[in-house]
Amino acid sequence: MKINDVPQEDSMLEGHQRACYAVDDKGRYVVVGSKGWAVEKVVNAQAVDEVRRAIDAAHARVLRGEASPLAYHMARCQMDVGLLAANTGIWRLRVRRHLKPAVFAKLKPALLQRYADALGTTVEALCRLPESGA
Repeated sequence: MKINDVPQEDSMLEGHQRACYAVDDKGRYVVVGSKGWAVEKVVNAQAVDEVRRAIDAAHARVLRGEASPLAYHMARCQMDVGLLAANTGIWRLRVRRHLKPAVFAKLKPALLQRYADALGTTVEALCRLPESGA
């Protein structure tokens, strides 16, 4: 895209700019500031709504007793079993087992601390559920 075509519409950047590459008059790539693009704002809003839905769904599963609080905190941090396993050094199979409420309730404090560290929370917060989802 050419320098004059770089989007300067209202976006999620809230007055800030980000760097974009554009072609100048001599055909060279240059860095140009962009205020964003309205389409980008819509797409990001949809992505945020999807994340909120996933968090709310995990919250509801925990309330129904179908999953442990670990499932909620994983959704809150946008982590799946593989990513959490990689961040904690715990096998995927064990992480999946710990998503069961009965198994999670019996976890040792050291293991809970590993999860809490990976999820950026405390052990106390990890073991409880907030009143609302997202």
